[in-house]
Formats: sequence, C-alpha cells, structure tokens
Amino acid sequence: MLGDTSFAIHPGKEKKDTADVYRDIGSVQEWLKRDQEYLFNCVNGKVSILFYTDEIIRVTMNTKHDPVLNNSKSVIIEPNLVNVSEDETEETLILKTSELVLQIEKTPFRLTVKDVKGTTIVSEDKRGIAFRENGEVIAFKQMHEHDHFYGFGEKSGHLDKRGEKLEMWNTDVYAPHNPETKALYESIPYFMTLRDGNAHGIFFDNTFKTHFDLQSSDAYYSFSAEGGQLDYYVLAGPHPKRVLEQYTYLTGRMPLPPKWSLGYHQSRYSYETEAEVRELAKNFIERNIPLDVIHLDIHYMNGYRVFTFDKERFPNPELLIADLKEMGIRVVPIVDPGVKKDAEYPIYQEGVLEDHFCKYIEGDIYYGEVWPGVSAFPDFTEEKVRKWWGEKHEFYTSMGIEGIWNDMNEPAVFNETKTMDLEVIHRNDGRLTTHREMHNVYGLLMGKATYEGMKENLQGKRPFLLTRAGYAGVQRYGAVWTGDNRSFWEHLQMSLPMVMNLGLSGVPFTGPDVGGFAHDTNAELLTRWTQVGAFTPFFRNHSAIGFRYQEPWQFGEKFETIMKKYIQMRYEWMPQLYSLFYQASIQGLPVMRPLLMEYPDDAKTYNLNDQFMIGDNVIMAPILNPSVTDRVVYLPKGEWMEYTSGESYEGEKVHLIHVELEDLPIFVRKGSALMQSKWISNQDKETKDLTMKVFASDEENYSFTFYDDDGETFAYETGEYIKIAFDIQSSKDKIEISVLSKEGNYQPAYKEIKIELMGPNKTVFVNGSNSSIIGL
Repeated sequence: MLGDTSFAIHPGKEKKDTADVYRDIGSVQEWLKRDQEYLFNCVNGKVSILFYTDEIIRVTMNTKHDPVLNNSKSVIIEPNLVNVSEDETEETLILKTSELVLQIEKTPFRLTVKDVKGTTIVSEDKRGIAFRENGEVIAFKQMHEHDHFYGFGEKSGHLDKRGEKLEMWNTDVYAPHNPETKALYESIPYFMTLRDGNAHGIFFDNTFKTHFDLQSSDAYYSFSAEGGQLDYYVLAGPHPKRVLEQYTYLTGRMPLPPKWSLGYHQSRYSYETEAEVRELAKNFIERNIPLDVIHLDIHYMNGYRVFTFDKERFPNPELLIADLKEMGIRVVPIVDPGVKKDAEYPIYQEGVLEDHFCKYIEGDIYYGEVWPGVSAFPDFTEEKVRKWWGEKHEFYTSMGIEGIWNDMNEPAVFNETKTMDLEVIHRNDGRLTTHREMHNVYGLLMGKATYEGMKENLQGKRPFLLTRAGYAGVQRYGAVWTGDNRSFWEHLQMSLPMVMNLGLSGVPFTGPDVGGFAHDTNAELLTRWTQVGAFTPFFRNHSAIGFRYQEPWQFGEKFETIMKKYIQMRYEWMPQLYSLFYQASIQGLPVMRPLLMEYPDDAKTYNLNDQFMIGDNVIMAPILNPSVTDRVVYLPKGEWMEYTSGESYEGEKVHLIHVELEDLPIFVRKGSALMQSKWISNQDKETKDLTMKVFASDEENYSFTFYDDDGETFAYETGEYIKIAFDIQSSKDKIEISVLSKEGNYQPAYKEIKIELMGPNKTVFVNGSNSSIIGL
C-alpha cells in the first residue's frame, strides 16, 4: 500500500500476549541454604529467598549469576535471624516461620505465600517469575476477585488502582496531570493489596523504569522492570497499618520535622525582589494571617546559579532573613541540581576540577539545558559528591536559612526526553552503571546529600527539605509536594487520593500546591482548597509566573476572612498534628489517611476519594466542586460529632450535609479526643495553653498518645520531650480519663491540660478524681 515501508513487516511489530514473550525461570534443579539465604538453581537462572523478619520475605531472581543482595538505595536494615522450619517432598519445599508459610513448587518454580492459618497472601500458578533476553524481568501474581490496590507513590487518578497500568519513571510533567498520566515526579514501586479486610504489601526494589499492570487480566497482575534483577519483598500485614510498619521498617521513617515546617507556607514563581518579599511578610503580619515560611523560587539567584543571590534583586539577604525571622517567618530557597557551565563560577570550577559531575564513559562531562542554560549535573551516586554538595549548603545556613527546596531533580532537562542521556555513566561508589538504572534514584540521592549537609551545618537544629523527585525511602530526608498542578477543581479533587496514596507509600509529609500552580485560580476555588490545605500534612500556597497572585487577601475581605480562619485553625490543631507526625516518625503511619486504613472491613471505604482522615478519629469531608452547598458524607462504624455544630451522626450510614462557603465538615468519633491550642501571633507561635477536647459518648473506650518537644532541635533524642499515654472511658453519666504513662524531661510553656467536654454534660474524672485539669 502507498506509504508502507519494510517497517510494516518488522519482526518486532506483531502483537503477542505479554505472558508469552517472557521466558520462565524454569524448574528447580537443586537448592541450598547459605547462612539465612535459600538459593534455588533453576533451569534459566537463580532465585534467592531471604527472611528479613517472620513477616517479611525477599525474593530475588538473577538470570546471569547469583542474586546481588547489597545494592539497595532504599532498604536500610539487614535481615534478622529468623527461625525457619523446612519440610521437603519431591514436588515441593515448605519454609515456615511463626507468621508465614512459603510453599515452593519445584516444577516449574512457583511460590505461594500464606499466613499460618492457611490464608493465601501471594500466589503464582501458570505464570511465575520470568525474563526476556533484552534484560527485562517480570513477576506474575494471581489476582483475586476482591483485590484492591493502593500506594504506588505519586499517581493521579482514584484511590484504588485496580484496572490501571502504572509506570515508575521520574518525569517533569508541567501539564497535564490527568488520570491517564502514568508517570510523575516520584517513583515508589510499592503497593498494598486489600482483600476481604486483610492487607499485604509488595515492594519491588528495582530502580530501572518499572511497570505495574493491574489491567490486562482479572486472573493475574504483574510488575516488571526494563533491566536489573527481579527483586521484591512480600509484607504479610495483615492490617493496613501493619503493612506500612513493615514497609517503613525496610525503607526508613521520616525524622521529626521542625514545627515551623508544619505551618503555612507562601510561595510564588517568583517573588522576585527583596522589596516584594518584605511587603508580602508585612501583609501577613498586619492582617494577622499565620505564616511560617516564604519560599524563594529561581529568580532570587544570580542568573539561576545555585548557591548565589542576585545582589540587585536581593541586596542584603542576611538582613532580610534575620528580619523575617524576627517576624516569625523563615525563608526556604529553591536549589536545583543543574550547575551553570561558566568558567568563572566557583561551583562549576570545583565540580570540574574535583570530578563531581556526571560523565559519559569516554570521560566527557554531560551537559543539558535547564534554567541557567547549559549545565552540568552532580553525580549524587558518589559519596564524595554528596558530601561536597551538602557542605556547599553552608552558603545558606550561614545566613540563617534552615530549609531547602529541591526542584528539577528527576533530573529534568529541557529536551525531548525531559531528562539526561540514558548512556550517561554514574560511578555509584565503585559499581559503574548508567543513568538508565540510576534515573529514578537521582532525586532521592540529591535529597540525602541536601538533608545530611543541612543537618551537619545547622549543628543541632532540624533541617527541612522539600523535594519534587524521589524513590522509595524518600521519607527519610524530605517532604514531597505533588508538583505542577493547575488551578482546576479537578486538580483539587485529585489531590486527595494523591496525598493519601503517598501516605500509604510511606511518605507522610505531603501536600499539593494549594490554589493550583498554573492557570488562574478564583476566589471560591482558592477558599475551598485552603480549607483542605489546612489539614494536608504539607500546607503551601504556590502559583506560577504569568498567572494570578493567590495570597489569601487577593479576592477581597469576604474570602480573606474565611481563609484566615482555616489557616489559624491549622495552628490551633498543631498539638494534635505534631503528635501524629511523631507517630509517623516511629511507626511510619501517615498523618492524612484514607478511611480504609482505619476501617479495612468496610467495603464502602475502599475507593472513597473525597473524604480523608486525620489520625484515627477525625474525618474531613470537604467541598470539591464549585457552587456546591450540600454534599453526601459516608461515616463508618461508630457515633460521630460534627466539630463546629456539635450535631451527632450515626455511623455506617450516608448523610446529606449542608455546607456554606465558610464551612468545612469535620467529624470526630465520639468517645475520642483532640489536643488543641490557641493562635497567638506570627511573632509568638509557642503553645501556651493546651486543651483536650473530649467528644462525649455513652459507651466508648479510646486510647491515644500525646507528644511534644521543643520543635526545633534534636534534644528529643536525649530525653527532652514529653509523651503522655491517655485512656478515655466513656459511659452514660461520666468520662474517666486515665494517664497510663508519662515520659520525658521536656518542660513546655503550658503547665496543665484543660479538659473541654464536647456534647452532653457529664462528670469528668481524671485518674479517679473529679477534675477538669490534668497537671503536668
């Protein structure tokens, strides 16, 4: 036919079932045990099984040599000594721990993981683990009728990912962020499966481009990579919280952030001069709108050179930073990885002379175009480069800066591929490899360099890092925002499942750009988004050059008053939020949670995208559409009280709620409590009065832990904290509050906790005595 070429009959063009183009690992020829590792020699390669705990197993396939077990950029722990019993027949080998039973079929190699009660967790049948000669590897697993899939890091679309195909390849996506956008800035190849109330997890620790196919079949799903080993962990759960604890046990948990980073952040691309920044801060102070951080985007730099200030735009940054700190406001500047090619620029000189930049195998430095123009990129896979980069942040810390914003670190490059040449070599601390393998961890390793350098330079103060790109384990170093969204109602709607799935992926400190980054926001959208933002873990308003300014006062007094109320509410809730961040730091649990995390037996929560929880006892039901003043709210098991009105609602039912523009429906489970404070001023954000709001119930038992410390240093590591475990027993005529334990040496400004009863009047007892005060 006209226009056809020989390519039409290219041997690679015919379509095949993906299961048929892979070679199976084949049958087990022999197996042996080496220390704690079980190694299976199969017809087409080798498979390693390693128990990390009684509940966590690692499966690694290598078709060329013994599986390599020490190259992870994410897993930070070594396997425990696990007691494993063995039971072998001619056809099978059974490996059993106190929590798991692994059944290995020998012909061909097939793996089934069950709990000790015999319930199947993960299984293979006709398809198992396989590979292609071009280096691709894949694992097929049986899909059950009631399987629901969550996590996968930063993904657009709905909460439950069943029926989707997903890709892990860190990508600078300015537009669009649609449900069909397969890859964004973060690659976290981990997911949780919820099946009939029980959960388990799989972490596929492969840094190449990876794919998750939850769409092609209802009988099986698959995860695959374009290179490297097949290397995955099975996390047995069975509760969603337990799965997250297991995953973050492997990949690490977030450090306690400085309290100021949990406040309200104001940003724009860009506040371009010192005068503009001072006027911005003055407006917040005079209007008594809370503000903790002003972000500086790329215009603060001299020709977009990192580790510089433009002396015309910002003639005295040290004084600016000091003056803002007096006002209770910190400055967080952006730092990108691209270093301008400029023979007179000291950072570039050092990078070249000390061999810190990414190169081709022939020795030539790789150059790519980014904001400064032609630029070189540090090779963060090298320890010496990370140390150099971290030390350079003394430029910022010496001025009083305590937080850094990493952007463009996918790495993004202005070319057709959006990133650097895949043939670029990374030295990788002695294990030479290409950017094709290291691309997805570039942002993670930049974050590691930045966080550790800032921590060293700040000498006892906690650093704050905000990063756009990352990989599994990014929570160890920084907060994550969801990138260049737009001022569309659809993007407000999508931000909820995005942040919830990031939380389910081990990253608790996340949030979208409030108001939308690109496009022109409007008064109603910004107001509704600010209501949501007041309860997302990371709370930043950010807008793009060429579009409307969207500070809280830009649309008049009516809207400013509402936004101010919710920004202040963020600070009133700070004691509650900070305790949840503490929980995240020790257990890996998210601050903002999907309802399924607390109610895994309730199928109505499995794909609930427009509600979320703060901790285990508060449900937020925001308005996510224009001109809407009534919405349906589903409340799970229990009795619930609306926070503002005090009205009671029955659980396991759907309710129609009236919501005016100034309202955000907040439901607190009866019988539980919230720790709250008062907003004072930007110059004085310290908690001086602490209140325990108890939401009365006729029959409920609730336990929780309150945590506090100085919010700024690492003194908590040596006992300078206060941690109190409470138990609340509710009955028809009384509330009994018991202090179960109290730890720590920290002496807060408040000396007591006032009890405020919400709902019907009842007698309150504290440790057996009639009292409305808990003394510290």
